[in-house]
Formats: sequence, structure tokens, C-alpha cells
Amino acid sequence: MINLFVADDHTMFREMLKDSLSHEPDVIIKGEANNGEEALRKLLAADYDVILLDIAMPGLNGLEVLSKLRAAKPQSKVLMLSMYSEDQYALRAFRAGASGYLTKNEATKELISAIHKIAQGEKYVNSQVAAKLLFQMTGVEDKTGHEKLSNREYEVMLMIASGKSIKQIAQELKLSVSTVSTLKKRMLTKMNMKDASEITHYVLQEGLLTQ
Repeated sequence: MINLFVADDHTMFREMLKDSLSHEPDVIIKGEANNGEEALRKLLAADYDVILLDIAMPGLNGLEVLSKLRAAKPQSKVLMLSMYSEDQYALRAFRAGASGYLTKNEATKELISAIHKIAQGEKYVNSQVAAKLLFQMTGVEDKTGHEKLSNREYEVMLMIASGKSIKQIAQELKLSVSTVSTLKKRMLTKMNMKDASEITHYVLQEGLLTQ
């Protein structure tokens, strides 16, 4: 039996997963969380065979939870789920120690296969992500552009490019306005940019924003 833990702030998505997995005799959801802090607390208190972790959660985001969990429990097997395309977050997820990455659009088709593969100790990577990981492993790729950003700075960059205000971002991420402003300032400095319009232009040009 594969015991799962599911962390996602959307109740409807968690219920959809339960419904999809209810037909699998060897897979069962044994724990749930709807935010990053709750997920980390529960994951540190108990062990699960596979952890399904959403990237975009309020408070601690999925990548932050993953990093803290891997530091405490390096053998944890984590499948990252995201509404963002592979180009946006997959490489960051694997760098942080994820065992697999699926967009939520792919989850209905590939989830069961990914869970079984990860439970057996394997990685779950589609061909697009595999090619990029191989390219990075050659050591040829330098950190340029958005690669310089921390995971939180990168998240804020995408939200700014999507048209959200500092106040809206702070509310969604459960951070203070001053913290988000500081993240924006650091991001602009690292990217050598002046304002939100340059951020938006860059994100669109690089194809980082899911429409």
C-alpha cells in the first residue's frame, strides 16, 4: 500500500485527487494540508511513502516546504504539482530535491504512473524536463536572468508580471507589504531592471507566464 500525503490550498483539487485515487487499490491518502506551514508540521511528525506538494501555497510555498523537509528528512519522496509549466518551476523543484514534477493539467493523465514510479525510488521526469536537466548538468549553463533569483523572488516576479499589485501579492502569499516590496527591490537589482514594466516585458519575452 502506498500512503500519500497531499498538500494543496484548493479543497476542490484535493477532492478531485481523492476521487481519482479511489479507484487505485494500492494507493491511499493518509494525510492532508491546505497551507505550507501545516504541511511541514505534519510531514515532520509522520512518514509517508509519497508526498504530493503544490508549489503555490499561502505562507510557505511548496519549494520552501520541500527544502525544509529534505533538510530534516532527506529520503522524502516528493512529487511537485503546479499550475505552472515545466519551464517555470521544474528545474527549481528538482534542484530542491523533488522526485518528480507534474502540471495540474497533466495530473489527471499521469498522476498514477508518477506516484508508482516515485514510490519505487525512481524519478518522474518528462522528456522536456529531462533535456533541460541534462543540459544543466553539463555545467555549460550560467546563471543568467531569472536564474539568479531566489524561489520567492521568482514567484513574486511572475505575480507582478501577471498584473498583481504589491498588496495583492502580500495577501495571497500571507506576507507583509514591506516584505514583498523588499523582494521586488532585490529582484529588480539582480535583474538590472527599473520597474514592473521591464519585469513584465522580460517574463513575456521568455515565455515564463502561463496564460
